[in-house]
Amino acid sequence: MFTEPLAEIYRKLRLYFYREVALQSSHNSLTFSESFCLEAIYSLGEPTINTFAQFMNISSPNATYKVNSLVQKGYLKKVRSAEDRREYHLVVTDKFSTFHEINTRGYEKTMERICHTFTEEELATLDQFMNRINDELVESPPV
Repeated sequence: MFTEPLAEIYRKLRLYFYREVALQSSHNSLTFSESFCLEAIYSLGEPTINTFAQFMNISSPNATYKVNSLVQKGYLKKVRSAEDRREYHLVVTDKFSTFHEINTRGYEKTMERICHTFTEEELATLDQFMNRINDELVESPPV
């Protein structure tokens, strides 16, 4: 049945993510918590501090403290919102992007192997199934 392979894929993806966060912490001046926050901010796609705080289920002052630490270390910048000048969007810097890119090479190698192993028809079918699975994923918490 498909549930066991899907659970195994999910487990491997989580492990890869945890390893990536740990590598960021060990190779940089980041704590594990800061690395995790950076990954969340990156995945949220330039959220406001309030959106980040809500997603992480932390207070706004705590989120501001974490953000300011990441700005000070050069991994994050605050960009004033064009729509609401009182808000700032959180944007990862090239310093983060460079390290993040190094850590995604495993993903890229996996995609290359899949593209070389599967036929064009299998890739088209896989694409259809992956899109349908993505549509059925549990929604992330509202922010």
